Amino acid sequence: MAEELVEEIAEEAVVEEQIVGEYPEIAKRYKAGEDLTDEDLDTIADVAISIVRDILVHFDADNSPIDEYEGDEGELILDITAPDLAVLIGRHGRTLESLQTLVSLLVSRKLGFRYPVAVDVEGYKSRRHDKVISMAKSAASRAVSQNRTVNLPPMTAYERRLVHIALREDDRVDTHSEGTDPERRVVITVC
Repeated sequence: MAEELVEEIAEEAVVEEQIVGEYPEIAKRYKAGEDLTDEDLDTIADVAISIVRDILVHFDADNSPIDEYEGDEGELILDITAPDLAVLIGRHGRTLESLQTLVSLLVSRKLGFRYPVAVDVEGYKSRRHDKVISMAKSAASRAVSQNRTVNLPPMTAYERRLVHIALREDDRVDTHSEGTDPERRVVITVC
């Protein structure tokens, strides 16, 4: 149900007439590769938080706390910290992926350029990131110790990428993806 609501909101956002690029000066500096000022970054965060709050209204959660911080790759991370919003994560994080896509689209349209904004709920993505890395390393060890190929469960493109990155320095194994979404998975083979 939550996933359908997020998709419905996305459709409405595309249909509604929206002003594109309300911040041309920030867009110009960003596209020119200039460092953004703290004021620019605050504006981007305010826009993103406003959009997330507008979406949270549909879940009666618009007053939920939203922590903002900078990620490892310079992206703005917004972590919604209300404990009763598991519905926004959905099964295997699919609703959260849809929410992420929706927020990215709306923020880009409002700013007039694509700035990396990640949305998380109660640290789900961080916990999932750690779990996927741990699963990859454990599967690699199992593949080596048993001298056999190990198939991981189906994962999103992002999670498969995490596995490939986590194991690329491990000379004992090789990784590749097989199958088609949503059943696409990483296969770990012994070198």
